[in-house]
Amino acid sequence: MSLINLKDMLAVADQHKFAVGAFNAIDSNFIDAVFTAAEQSQSPVIINVAEVHLQYIDLEATSEYIKKKATYHHVPVCLNLDHGLTLATVKRAIDCGFSSVMFDGSHLPYQENIEKTREVVELCRPYNISVEGELGAVGGDEGGALESQADESLYTNISQAIEFVTQTGVDALAVAIGNTHGKYKGTPKLDFERLSQIHQLVNVPLVLHGGSGLSETDFRTTIEHGICKINFFTGMSQAALTQITQDIQAEYLDNKYNYYLMMMANTQNAIAQTVCEQMRIFNSINKAHLYGKA
Repeated sequence: MSLINLKDMLAVADQHKFAVGAFNAIDSNFIDAVFTAAEQSQSPVIINVAEVHLQYIDLEATSEYIKKKATYHHVPVCLNLDHGLTLATVKRAIDCGFSSVMFDGSHLPYQENIEKTREVVELCRPYNISVEGELGAVGGDEGGALESQADESLYTNISQAIEFVTQTGVDALAVAIGNTHGKYKGTPKLDFERLSQIHQLVNVPLVLHGGSGLSETDFRTTIEHGICKINFFTGMSQAALTQITQDIQAEYLDNKYNYYLMMMANTQNAIAQTVCEQMRIFNSINKAHLYGKA
């Protein structure tokens, strides 16, 4: 299938009450695993390439690989720039054929966040590229810290959410309701009442970042209250590391000349299983047919 943008992807999810998983691509093993999971589950999928990971991967080469893979698979795929921080990177994503851009201005003063996000929307609109904005600060950071906590003072302001969506023209809004990047330090406690109020007041699909560590009940409750896109990466990374650790210690692989290739195949399988499980929790399994033929 050809790529579809985030607006079209989430419109179907919103109508049919499921969330689409947004899974980060950091190398071909992760990309292949996500496509395998999506095909097996017949689930729509969003593949993220995060600006913070560009110090490790090549944006242009990675996006070409993802776009080529998408043509081989019969599931809807959205290629999304995750946590874009600069206009320069947004422009690179446009040139690379991304179908969605998540601009993260949450670290900026409120009014500047509006102005910068609106600028990204105006930049992307002629190319039919959707834009996701973020209001409020999700706990933790994108820089690799494994554990983090949420700060209630930085949760998404309900009244500001209406103004932010109206003034920026974003197609989706990432909210902070107690979710964090990385693993939770302690027990997660999401503000479902805040989420419900935002959902009732804004007219765009809502997005949950920091999905690793939440319970199945938490995920499903957020979907009931308007979440249509859920970012998930730490759980994939941990699955890969666990599998690699097991294989390094496995005696049966010690005398195999293709030890590394076998390890990578096992790692891909572990990632794919993790992604399949999240697709089940997000209720996106067997929803690919709802998108018709892209």
